[in-house]
Amino acid sequence: MTMKGGVASQDFSTAIATVVEPATSVWSKVCVALKRELGDAAFGSWIAPAALREAAAGDVVLVTSTGIARDWIRRSAWRRIGELWAANDPTGRRIDLKSRLEFEAALAGNGGAYIEAAPKAATAEPIEIVLPVSSDVPAPITKSTRTQGLQERFTFETFVPGPANEFAHAVARRIANWADGHFNPVLFHGPYGFGKTHLLNALAWEAMRNAPEKRVVYLTAERFLSTFVRALMDRQTAAFKEELRAADLLIIDDVHFIAGKQSTQEELFHTLTALVGDGGRVVFSADRPPSAMTEMDAHLRSHLSAGLVCGLEPADRNLRLGILERKIQTLAVAHGFEPTMRPDVLQFLADRFTDSVRELEGALNTLSARAGEGLSRMTLDEVQAVLRPHLRSGEKRITIDDIQKATSEHYGMKQADLLSERRNRAVARPRQAAMWLAKQLTTRSLPDIGRRFGGRDHTTVLHAVRRIEALRAEDSTLNHDLEVITRKLRG
Repeated sequence: MTMKGGVASQDFSTAIATVVEPATSVWSKVCVALKRELGDAAFGSWIAPAALREAAAGDVVLVTSTGIARDWIRRSAWRRIGELWAANDPTGRRIDLKSRLEFEAALAGNGGAYIEAAPKAATAEPIEIVLPVSSDVPAPITKSTRTQGLQERFTFETFVPGPANEFAHAVARRIANWADGHFNPVLFHGPYGFGKTHLLNALAWEAMRNAPEKRVVYLTAERFLSTFVRALMDRQTAAFKEELRAADLLIIDDVHFIAGKQSTQEELFHTLTALVGDGGRVVFSADRPPSAMTEMDAHLRSHLSAGLVCGLEPADRNLRLGILERKIQTLAVAHGFEPTMRPDVLQFLADRFTDSVRELEGALNTLSARAGEGLSRMTLDEVQAVLRPHLRSGEKRITIDDIQKATSEHYGMKQADLLSERRNRAVARPRQAAMWLAKQLTTRSLPDIGRRFGGRDHTTVLHAVRRIEALRAEDSTLNHDLEVITRKLRG
């Protein structure tokens, strides 16, 4: 049976027909011997997914799903396949080896004269392969790349470096430049909202621009899991492995997601060791360092620790202000308004949303949606009114007593000292810091705060708040102290 014309524009499956018994019989005998000689693992990974095709003229082609599988068979098993085929085929037909792409090209030029001589395996769901783009212009964002997880806005140009992330930023830049002497693998870790996904996206875009001929694969750990499970169900694990292991750079976001999923962990372990052994580069992100992933397989955890483990710290105040300014500029360009905000509003946002950069950006997006081009004119009272529903939602209620206890513990003093009349700097500065925190983290009025600090006047509290604001611009130690106390209070 022969199929004529139109094959090149059709799906691969439409270019096949019914099983031809002579070729099937010969190939079955060859496979029995190969499986015995190569072993189940090698046979199942490389030989079993291949399909035999036969032309009406008697030509036979073994078609592999990828070029990598073709090369492995040619290097490791082709001579033996030829011997076994010759020994079992009484007609003496010649057998050829092609990848699927090569076969489809030949098929189109041959008028579709091949039929299938072995059952066609189900096709696995394609994994998220990011194709190289031109290095001369910014990467075009298409529907395909969006579905693969890379986001247009996450580039190095929109990433704001600072003390909390400057080392991670430098490492990512070095990887993206394909610099020699890299650590492998590299794992960036930090809690949700610290910029890991942004950094990995930026790394992927830059790596493709710098080396368009190289193959970059980016996917989330969840996508890795779901695609691997689908490949198992469709008996296409070999194709899944080949696609990943052909990468020059493999990037997996949120690798902690697969902890506890044994078969997926094993597959990732083998993928990691294979890529590193072949000189490929591997980058992960996680919400914590490998040492804290106690539910993860010990072998995989050890390999994640073997390269460079790079932490991202919480953004400090200056970095949060920088992120806000960059975000405002982006919004202004997109919506056509003045890229400014009142300084007291910026300071309020930077001081109030300290736990996550995403929360900080979300607050600014909320204000932009409400005010539009009037964003630059919003007062602090208006901003607080708009954000009030979001400020206390799901958050631990912090009292002035909590603040006094946390501040006194941080500075190694007694809580009673904060309420005393002592005015030496060792006591006065922590007291002012505690008053500033009370103003930032509670809804108490200045007079009420003053009363809770030993019956002081509201003007004393106002002076303390202004003094701390002024010192923060030049005192990094004070900034750090306030950040630590705030994180402790918020749990």
